[in-house]
Amino acid sequence: MDGMRGEFQIEPLGDHEYLVAIRSGDEKAEIEFHATSDVMEALGVDDAAEQHVVRETAAYLLDHQAVVDLPPLIDLDDVSAAYDGYLEELQRRLAR
Repeated sequence: MDGMRGEFQIEPLGDHEYLVAIRSGDEKAEIEFHATSDVMEALGVDDAAEQHVVRETAAYLLDHQAVVDLPPLIDLDDVSAAYDGYLEELQRRLAR
């Protein structure tokens, strides 16, 4: 799955929640993301960067699995716990 591309539309829902419409090839999904303060602090970014972190997390996940395999609700703490190297990769992506 490495290097898979996707298109993202992100809608802030308030209270650190985002609805992300993802399209990759013929696959589509709408997923709710929760940006957690622990992950934001670990990345060294503030709340103003939340939407960018959510977008880059969605792109990161597409590099590891298909759109249809993503759960309907994604908490950034869960991504951090499930993927070794997630925080380091996100820091690299955010620095671009």
